[in-house]
Amino acid sequence: MASQRPLPGKPPVQIIQVFGLEKDSATRAAQRFFKERRVAVSFVDLRKRPIAAAELRRFVERLGARAVLDETAAAYRDGGLAYLRMDDDEVFDRLLRDGRLLRLPLVRLGSEVTAGRAEAAWSSWIRAAAGVPDSR
Repeated sequence: MASQRPLPGKPPVQIIQVFGLEKDSATRAAQRFFKERRVAVSFVDLRKRPIAAAELRRFVERLGARAVLDETAAAYRDGGLAYLRMDDDEVFDRLLRDGRLLRLPLVRLGSEVTAGRAEAAWSSWIRAAAGVPDSR
């Protein structure tokens, strides 16, 4: 069995992963964003396959627990979470237990991650992959 190694002079191809809900408008917007730019993505429907603890930890470590928490979600309001004082570990536990609290979509390319709509970041990923310098 041949191992998959990048060709000489070619970096390994990284796949963009989009974690979200099929019927969520922000998730659909992210999928449309990449499709319009002809960028293949791997979509993970969180209703069918909840996010793994290690994957969620990756987002929380990079962005912070509060950035991944959707404070506009009905589950946040209905659970009275606005009135609770929670440290990052407690927020992480809540996010892991109740995926309705996640700010969607969660998008990952290698070690780069975003939560929510982040077209500017996604565009910079695409430019970097194409070898175009960032104009910032």
